Amino acid sequence: MVNLYEPTTRDDGLIQWPVLAVSGALEVCLAETDGEVEAAQALRYRVFYEEMNARPCARMQATRRDFDHFDGFCDHLLVVDRAVQDDDGQPRVVGTYRLMRGEQAARAGGFYTAGEYDIAPMLAGLRDGTRALELGRSCILKSYRARPGTMQLLWRGVMAYVARFSCDLMFGCASLQGTDPEQLALPLSYLHHFHAMPAGVRVRAQPQLYVNMNRMPQDTIDAREARRALPPLIKGYVRAGCMIGDGAVIDRQFGTTDVLIYFPVACMDPRYRSRFGKTA
Repeated sequence: MVNLYEPTTRDDGLIQWPVLAVSGALEVCLAETDGEVEAAQALRYRVFYEEMNARPCARMQATRRDFDHFDGFCDHLLVVDRAVQDDDGQPRVVGTYRLMRGEQAARAGGFYTAGEYDIAPMLAGLRDGTRALELGRSCILKSYRARPGTMQLLWRGVMAYVARFSCDLMFGCASLQGTDPEQLALPLSYLHHFHAMPAGVRVRAQPQLYVNMNRMPQDTIDAREARRALPPLIKGYVRAGCMIGDGAVIDRQFGTTDVLIYFPVACMDPRYRSRFGKTA
Protein backbone atom coordinates (compact mmCIF):
# COMPACT_ATOMS: atom_id res chain seq x y z
CA MET A 1 0.00 0.00 0.00
CA VAL A 2 1.42 3.39 -0.98
CA ASN A 3 0.17 6.83 -0.05
CA LEU A 4 0.92 9.88 -2.15
CA TYR A 5 -0.88 13.01 -1.06
CA GLU A 6 1.02 16.04 -2.26
CA PRO A 7 -0.88 17.73 -5.11
CA THR A 8 0.87 19.19 -8.15
CA THR A 9 -0.09 22.04 -10.49
CA ARG A 10 -0.85 21.17 -14.10
CA ASP A 11 0.25 23.27 -17.09
CA ASP A 12 -3.23 24.84 -17.24
CA GLY A 13 -2.95 25.95 -13.59
CA LEU A 14 -5.42 23.42 -12.18
CA ILE A 15 -4.55 21.31 -9.14
CA GLN A 16 -3.74 17.70 -10.03
CA TRP A 17 -4.54 15.37 -7.13
CA PRO A 18 -2.62 12.10 -7.08
CA VAL A 19 -3.82 8.67 -6.08
CA LEU A 20 -4.00 8.65 -2.28
CA ALA A 21 -3.71 4.91 -1.75
CA VAL A 22 -3.63 1.70 -3.80
CA SER A 23 -4.66 -1.88 -3.00
CA GLY A 24 -4.48 -4.25 -5.96
CA ALA A 25 -6.74 -2.89 -8.72
CA LEU A 26 -8.46 -0.52 -6.29
CA GLU A 27 -7.32 3.08 -5.95
CA VAL A 28 -8.60 5.93 -3.81
CA CYS A 29 -8.37 9.47 -5.13
CA LEU A 30 -10.25 12.77 -5.22
CA ALA A 31 -12.65 13.55 -8.06
CA GLU A 32 -11.13 16.13 -10.41
CA THR A 33 -13.76 16.45 -13.14
CA ASP A 34 -17.50 16.94 -13.37
CA GLY A 35 -17.72 13.43 -14.82
CA GLU A 36 -16.05 11.92 -11.78
CA VAL A 37 -18.37 13.81 -9.42
CA GLU A 38 -21.34 12.56 -11.46
CA ALA A 39 -20.00 9.01 -11.17
CA ALA A 40 -19.99 9.41 -7.38
CA GLN A 41 -23.54 10.76 -7.51
CA ALA A 42 -24.61 7.82 -9.69
CA LEU A 43 -23.15 5.40 -7.16
CA ARG A 44 -24.99 7.19 -4.36
CA TYR A 45 -28.24 6.92 -6.32
CA ARG A 46 -27.73 3.22 -6.91
CA VAL A 47 -27.09 2.54 -3.22
CA PHE A 48 -29.45 5.00 -1.54
CA TYR A 49 -32.42 4.99 -3.93
CA GLU A 50 -32.36 1.63 -5.70
CA GLU A 51 -31.00 -0.55 -2.93
CA MET A 52 -32.11 1.26 0.23
CA ASN A 53 -35.36 2.77 -1.10
CA ALA A 54 -34.74 6.45 -0.49
CA ARG A 55 -37.17 8.75 -2.31
CA PRO A 56 -35.70 10.68 -5.26
CA CYS A 57 -37.09 13.90 -6.64
CA ALA A 58 -38.14 13.88 -10.30
CA ARG A 59 -34.81 15.30 -11.50
CA MET A 60 -32.81 12.75 -9.54
CA GLN A 61 -34.95 9.97 -10.95
CA ALA A 62 -34.48 11.27 -14.49
CA THR A 63 -30.69 11.56 -14.17
CA ARG A 64 -30.26 8.58 -11.83
CA ARG A 65 -27.96 10.62 -9.65
CA ASP A 66 -28.14 11.72 -5.98
CA PHE A 67 -27.21 15.38 -5.67
CA ASP A 68 -27.83 18.46 -3.59
CA HIS A 69 -26.70 22.06 -3.14
CA PHE A 70 -23.53 21.04 -1.27
CA ASP A 71 -21.99 18.82 -3.94
CA GLY A 72 -20.50 21.72 -5.86
CA PHE A 73 -18.60 22.96 -2.80
CA CYS A 74 -17.25 19.64 -1.48
CA ASP A 75 -14.41 17.32 -2.32
CA HIS A 76 -15.49 13.85 -3.39
CA LEU A 77 -13.32 10.91 -2.38
CA LEU A 78 -13.55 7.97 -4.78
CA VAL A 79 -12.54 4.34 -4.71
CA VAL A 80 -12.16 3.16 -8.30
CA ASP A 81 -11.58 -0.32 -9.70
CA ARG A 82 -9.05 0.01 -12.51
CA ALA A 83 -9.78 -3.57 -13.61
CA VAL A 84 -13.43 -2.82 -14.46
CA GLN A 85 -14.75 -0.22 -16.87
CA ASP A 86 -18.22 1.32 -16.92
CA ASP A 87 -20.22 1.92 -20.09
CA ASP A 88 -18.37 5.20 -20.70
CA GLY A 89 -15.01 3.41 -20.68
CA GLN A 90 -13.91 4.90 -17.37
CA PRO A 91 -12.78 2.84 -14.36
CA ARG A 92 -15.74 1.92 -12.18
CA VAL A 93 -16.36 4.04 -9.08
CA VAL A 94 -17.16 1.56 -6.30
CA GLY A 95 -16.97 3.73 -3.18
CA THR A 96 -17.28 7.38 -2.23
CA TYR A 97 -17.18 9.86 0.66
CA ARG A 98 -18.14 13.53 0.56
CA LEU A 99 -15.74 15.83 2.41
CA MET A 100 -16.30 19.46 3.38
CA ARG A 101 -13.88 21.74 5.20
CA GLY A 102 -14.80 24.96 6.99
CA GLU A 103 -13.77 27.28 4.15
CA GLN A 104 -15.85 25.23 1.70
CA ALA A 105 -18.84 25.32 4.07
CA ALA A 106 -18.53 29.12 4.29
CA ARG A 107 -18.96 29.33 0.52
CA ALA A 108 -21.86 26.86 0.61
CA GLY A 109 -23.71 28.79 3.31
CA GLY A 110 -22.97 26.29 6.07
CA PHE A 111 -22.45 22.60 6.72
CA TYR A 112 -25.01 19.98 5.65
CA THR A 113 -25.12 18.68 9.24
CA ALA A 114 -26.51 22.02 10.46
CA GLY A 115 -29.84 21.12 8.87
CA GLU A 116 -30.26 18.35 11.45
CA TYR A 117 -28.09 19.38 14.41
CA ASP A 118 -27.24 22.62 16.17
CA ILE A 119 -23.51 22.58 15.51
CA ALA A 120 -23.01 26.33 16.03
CA PRO A 121 -21.83 25.92 19.68
CA MET A 122 -19.47 23.13 18.61
CA LEU A 123 -17.90 25.27 15.90
CA ALA A 124 -17.78 28.37 18.11
CA GLY A 125 -16.01 26.37 20.81
CA LEU A 126 -13.17 25.24 18.57
CA ARG A 127 -9.90 26.77 19.65
CA ASP A 128 -8.11 29.05 17.20
CA GLY A 129 -6.50 27.09 14.39
CA THR A 130 -8.65 23.96 14.84
CA ARG A 131 -9.87 22.72 11.47
CA ALA A 132 -13.11 20.77 11.16
CA LEU A 133 -13.99 18.30 8.41
CA GLU A 134 -17.54 17.15 7.70
CA LEU A 135 -17.94 13.57 6.45
CA GLY A 136 -21.05 12.50 4.58
CA ARG A 137 -22.73 10.59 1.77
CA SER A 138 -20.54 7.54 2.31
CA CYS A 139 -21.42 4.40 0.37
CA ILE A 140 -19.86 1.36 -1.30
CA LEU A 141 -21.21 -0.68 -4.20
CA LYS A 142 -22.90 -3.77 -2.80
CA SER A 143 -20.66 -6.27 -4.58
CA TYR A 144 -17.58 -4.60 -3.07
CA ARG A 145 -18.73 -4.36 0.54
CA ALA A 146 -17.69 -7.91 1.35
CA ARG A 147 -14.34 -7.56 -0.42
CA PRO A 148 -11.47 -7.13 2.03
CA GLY A 149 -10.07 -3.65 2.13
CA THR A 150 -12.65 -1.51 0.29
CA MET A 151 -13.83 0.38 3.38
CA GLN A 152 -10.29 0.45 4.76
CA LEU A 153 -9.11 2.01 1.50
CA LEU A 154 -11.77 4.72 1.79
CA TRP A 155 -10.60 5.41 5.33
CA ARG A 156 -6.98 5.59 4.22
CA GLY A 157 -8.10 8.22 1.74
CA VAL A 158 -9.97 10.15 4.45
CA MET A 159 -6.94 10.12 6.73
CA ALA A 160 -4.62 11.19 3.90
CA TYR A 161 -6.99 14.11 3.36
CA VAL A 162 -7.02 14.86 7.10
CA ALA A 163 -3.23 14.91 7.11
CA ARG A 164 -3.00 17.05 3.96
CA PHE A 165 -5.32 19.75 5.35
CA SER A 166 -4.31 19.42 9.02
CA CYS A 167 -7.87 18.65 10.14
CA ASP A 168 -8.36 18.19 13.88
CA LEU A 169 -12.04 17.26 14.07
CA MET A 170 -14.24 15.03 11.92
CA PHE A 171 -18.01 15.13 12.27
CA GLY A 172 -21.20 14.45 10.35
CA CYS A 173 -24.45 12.52 10.22
CA ALA A 174 -24.47 8.72 10.04
CA SER A 175 -27.57 6.64 9.45
CA LEU A 176 -29.37 3.60 10.77
CA GLN A 177 -31.90 2.06 8.39
CA GLY A 178 -35.52 2.64 9.33
CA THR A 179 -37.64 5.48 10.68
CA ASP A 180 -39.23 3.86 13.75
CA PRO A 181 -37.16 4.71 16.85
CA GLU A 182 -38.81 1.89 18.82
CA GLN A 183 -37.50 -0.63 16.31
CA LEU A 184 -34.04 0.91 16.79
CA ALA A 185 -34.28 1.20 20.58
CA LEU A 186 -31.31 -1.10 21.28
CA PRO A 187 -28.66 0.54 19.04
CA LEU A 188 -29.89 4.08 19.79
CA SER A 189 -29.86 3.50 23.55
CA TYR A 190 -26.45 1.84 23.36
CA LEU A 191 -24.97 4.83 21.52
CA HIS A 192 -26.64 7.22 23.99
CA HIS A 193 -25.39 5.48 27.14
CA PHE A 194 -21.97 4.21 26.08
CA HIS A 195 -20.66 6.68 23.49
CA ALA A 196 -22.17 10.09 24.29
CA MET A 197 -20.21 13.27 23.69
CA PRO A 198 -19.01 15.02 26.88
CA ALA A 199 -21.67 17.33 28.29
CA GLY A 200 -19.57 20.45 27.82
CA VAL A 201 -19.32 20.07 24.04
CA ARG A 202 -22.39 17.94 23.32
CA VAL A 203 -24.18 18.66 20.05
CA ARG A 204 -27.97 18.41 20.15
CA ALA A 205 -30.45 17.68 17.38
CA GLN A 206 -32.47 20.66 16.18
CA PRO A 207 -35.47 21.06 18.55
CA GLN A 208 -38.13 20.44 15.90
CA LEU A 209 -36.33 17.24 14.77
CA TYR A 210 -35.14 15.88 18.12
CA VAL A 211 -35.82 12.17 18.81
CA ASN A 212 -34.86 10.85 22.24
CA MET A 213 -32.21 8.11 21.98
CA ASN A 214 -32.55 7.07 25.64
CA ARG A 215 -35.16 4.37 25.03
CA MET A 216 -33.78 1.62 27.30
CA PRO A 217 -32.16 1.76 30.76
CA GLN A 218 -28.41 1.32 30.56
CA ASP A 219 -28.40 -1.75 32.81
CA THR A 220 -30.76 -3.61 30.47
CA ILE A 221 -28.55 -3.23 27.39
CA ASP A 222 -26.58 -6.19 26.05
CA ALA A 223 -23.64 -4.26 24.60
CA ARG A 224 -22.56 -7.10 22.33
CA GLU A 225 -26.03 -7.44 20.83
CA ALA A 226 -26.27 -3.67 20.47
CA ARG A 227 -22.99 -3.49 18.55
CA ARG A 228 -24.24 -6.25 16.24
CA ALA A 229 -27.30 -4.10 15.50
CA LEU A 230 -25.19 -1.14 14.38
CA PRO A 231 -24.62 -0.49 10.67
CA PRO A 232 -21.02 -1.29 9.65
CA LEU A 233 -20.07 2.36 9.17
CA ILE A 234 -21.30 3.46 12.62
CA LYS A 235 -19.77 0.35 14.17
CA GLY A 236 -16.44 1.31 12.59
CA TYR A 237 -16.70 4.89 13.85
CA VAL A 238 -17.44 3.69 17.38
CA ARG A 239 -14.60 1.18 17.40
CA ALA A 240 -12.21 3.86 16.19
CA GLY A 241 -13.18 6.20 19.04
CA CYS A 242 -15.97 8.53 17.90
CA MET A 243 -18.61 10.04 20.18
CA ILE A 244 -22.33 10.53 19.54
CA GLY A 245 -24.44 13.68 19.80
CA ASP A 246 -27.65 14.13 21.77
CA GLY A 247 -30.79 13.06 19.94
CA ALA A 248 -31.50 11.28 16.69
CA VAL A 249 -33.18 12.72 13.60
CA ILE A 250 -35.64 10.94 11.28
CA ASP A 251 -34.80 11.46 7.60
CA ARG A 252 -37.98 10.59 5.70
CA GLN A 253 -36.42 11.09 2.27
CA PHE A 254 -33.71 8.51 2.92
CA GLY A 255 -35.78 6.26 5.18
CA THR A 256 -33.18 6.49 7.93
CA THR A 257 -32.63 7.56 11.51
CA ASP A 258 -29.54 9.75 11.77
CA VAL A 259 -27.09 10.26 14.61
CA LEU A 260 -24.35 12.85 15.02
CA ILE A 261 -20.78 11.56 14.79
CA TYR A 262 -18.18 13.63 16.66
CA PHE A 263 -14.61 12.46 16.13
CA PRO A 264 -11.58 14.47 17.29
CA VAL A 265 -8.63 13.04 15.36
CA ALA A 266 -6.58 12.94 18.57
CA CYS A 267 -9.13 10.51 20.05
CA MET A 268 -8.61 7.86 17.38
CA ASP A 269 -7.91 4.45 18.89
CA PRO A 270 -4.16 3.64 18.58
CA ARG A 271 -5.02 0.34 16.88
CA TYR A 272 -6.70 2.29 14.08
CA ARG A 273 -3.84 4.75 13.86
CA SER A 274 -1.55 1.81 13.22
CA ARG A 275 -4.02 0.22 10.81
CA PHE A 276 -4.25 3.31 8.62
CA GLY A 277 -0.50 3.85 8.63
CA LYS A 278 1.38 7.14 8.35
CA THR A 279 -1.64 9.02 7.03
CA ALA A 280 -3.38 8.69 10.43
